[in-house]
Amino acid sequence: QESGDQRAALGLPGPFHSLCLCLDPEWASYKLGIFICLNCSGIHRNLPQISKVKSLRLDFWENDVIEFMKKHGNLCAKAKYEAKVPPYYYIPQFCDCLVLKEQWIRAKYEREEFVATRVCQDPCSAGSREGFLWKRGRENRHFRKRRFLLSAREGVMKYYTKEFGGPKAIISIENLNAMFQTDKIQHAHGLQITYNTDGQRRNLFVYHESGKEIVDWFNAIRAARYHYLRTTFPNVPEPELIPRITRNYVKEGYMEKTGPKQKEPFKVRWFCLDSQERNLMYFKKPLDAFAQGQVLIGTMHEGYEVRAGVPQGVRVKKKPAITVVTPVREFVFICENEREQREWIDALNGVIAQPLTVLHFQHCKK
Repeated sequence: QESGDQRAALGLPGPFHSLCLCLDPEWASYKLGIFICLNCSGIHRNLPQISKVKSLRLDFWENDVIEFMKKHGNLCAKAKYEAKVPPYYYIPQFCDCLVLKEQWIRAKYEREEFVATRVCQDPCSAGSREGFLWKRGRENRHFRKRRFLLSAREGVMKYYTKEFGGPKAIISIENLNAMFQTDKIQHAHGLQITYNTDGQRRNLFVYHESGKEIVDWFNAIRAARYHYLRTTFPNVPEPELIPRITRNYVKEGYMEKTGPKQKEPFKVRWFCLDSQERNLMYFKKPLDAFAQGQVLIGTMHEGYEVRAGVPQGVRVKKKPAITVVTPVREFVFICENEREQREWIDALNGVIAQPLTVLHFQHCKK
């Protein structure tokens, strides 16, 4: 086949998705028989022993290669290479960071960790891990090597600042969360770990030089969380449980806020919206260990609402603003631009519209 769009020759339907859920992928691994997005194609190019890449639009396609692709495809590859993916293992999507995608591709095709012949680890065993991570200091802000210990059986994660002696912190897996934050931490393997301590949400920022090691830590935390949730809430359906293992913030970014009288000077703060905890936290800086405050986000039936603009009588700069209405007070925030205003309104409305689940009620009781 001559170079040009090969979709018709490959018998592809109209709109379709890659394995990372990218719409209408324009690349393929003709050695594995799968269709992939541009970002994933770059990763596959670095695995020449197991994958070879062609463009659907730019490259020449031999007839035997076209026939091979027709006989295989994404569903066939998924059935073979994802036969035994553990329920806690994070499967990256199109929008996820590069290290998650790369290690998922290597785990599937290079190490063949999820083929049918592999024996799966139980979540309790998979949720146990010990090793060193580079952790950002709370005061001096330098990254230092620290020993971490995760035990799903004990239900805790610990980290140590000294070679001998007790742990600096003992973290309950009950309220532990982890999310990749490569841009915020400014490291390709940056991971943010959060947990509750003394009624506050504590942030730890860590990384590891090895992409495999940091992703293994992330999935070990997910295994420990899954073990906790599955044993604590045995009657909760799996589709409701899986999204609560770990989660990313719905939205983050700078806004300006004023005080309760709405007459105080506006100050720039970094905001994080957590849909699971249903709160909007604000920090002086993105990498602060603790939030300066938070706004709890309930449901519409409880009197919560988000509006564009400001209440009458409040004077603000000529910038787009939003007002979060709660039963207690109205919170006024100034956004950087109209796009940010729309995104914050949509994100907050999404949380307000989200019904309270059994897991949320259980969490509130605790």
